Amino acid sequence: MSPKTAATLSRAVPRYTSYPTAPHFHAGLPAATFRGWLAELADGEEISLYVHIPYCDRLCWFCACHTKQTRRYEPVDAYLRSLRDEIAMVGAITAGKVRAVHFGGGSPTMLRPDDLIALDRALRKAFAYLPDTEISVEIDPNDMDEARFDALAAIGMTRASLGVQDFDPKVQRAINREQSFEQTAAVVEAVRSCGVRSVNLDLLYGLPHQTRDSVASTVKCALALEPDRIALFGYAHVPWFKKHQMMIDEAWLPGAGDRFAQSRLASDLIERSGYQEVGLDHFARPGDTLAVAARNGRLRRNFQGYTDDRCATLIGLGPSSISRLHQGYAQNTTVTGDYERKIAGGELAVARGMQFTDDDRIRGWVIERLMCDFAFSSQELVRRFGESAQALVAEAECHAASDPDRLFERRGDLFVVADEGRPLVRTIAAKFDRYLGANQARHSVAV
Repeated sequence: MSPKTAATLSRAVPRYTSYPTAPHFHAGLPAATFRGWLAELADGEEISLYVHIPYCDRLCWFCACHTKQTRRYEPVDAYLRSLRDEIAMVGAITAGKVRAVHFGGGSPTMLRPDDLIALDRALRKAFAYLPDTEISVEIDPNDMDEARFDALAAIGMTRASLGVQDFDPKVQRAINREQSFEQTAAVVEAVRSCGVRSVNLDLLYGLPHQTRDSVASTVKCALALEPDRIALFGYAHVPWFKKHQMMIDEAWLPGAGDRFAQSRLASDLIERSGYQEVGLDHFARPGDTLAVAARNGRLRRNFQGYTDDRCATLIGLGPSSISRLHQGYAQNTTVTGDYERKIAGGELAVARGMQFTDDDRIRGWVIERLMCDFAFSSQELVRRFGESAQALVAEAECHAASDPDRLFERRGDLFVVADEGRPLVRTIAAKFDRYLGANQARHSVAV
């Protein structure tokens, strides 16, 4: 590996699940502005919902999500009351129809079965669901029992997303996530018996004590479960942001070259098993809707990663959740106590956000297309955004002309990330990020 390539792999850049990215949101977005944005949604517009459960019954040391461990259920009970109140408040303002719902966390499956069903009932009372609404749930296999499987079936779950990370016991102990292959396999079988059409497995590379051999073993075990989708993420070591990651000794972590080798090895194994690579870090069976969207140029990217969800509006519910509307982003307060106090006072819990400028929309479209398609059309850019987009076309030409390795180049109407540059697409997308470096925001490494 050349020194330049190693430096590129080690460069810290955003994951670009949004643009502008969350570190650039500001506290100057009033709750009244967000309320106005919600009220301006067109009657019947299709929307997506994200429902955040900010609790776990154990804390995984690799996790960078907004969550906290609790051994008592009383805080969860109190939180759910506030969450149902927020759902009713937001539902009374908006007139959209729900196309997709994603329960994330934390651990949504730590909820008691009757509480999960009550939460689903509150959502359906507040929002109009379409007949074929997709309902996805993040599952911790350690939570699961027969009653919880029944509850997931009762709420109409259509996609189950299981966190696997790695099956090697030494790696699992280092990240405080012990979970056997047999346990995971039993959950996959159980959710399928409940009628779930799609199962996703989340895998990580770059974890403490991982080697190429251990990653290969984990991938082969995961493939034996025949998932419909696989997400392959690089571990984001951000102890300045998530203090519990200090439990992981940095001396246990693989270097940039080893991380890259692990990611390429895992990707090759998955693709050779018949999966289609989708964007940077997702894989799907060729007939899966995510793979179809990728082939048809309809792939999108949001805070859950790659998606075939075409809704322009995503409403986040719960602390730290982010909403994306036509006008901009709005994020709820991340502190659960503050969230509960705001909701109890009849306020929306938004704490910060960002209203889009025309430049944000132009750059956001370019970055999303690079992340999803590894290319964008200059003609399509100008058709969508008018002559003001010409400046970004000229900027792209400069980036292409100044790339000696030709990882980003112009091919007729298209600006394209070369095949060998695809693992570095986050770094290439960062060239179009006007905000990067504008504050003290820190990010994980590119690969």
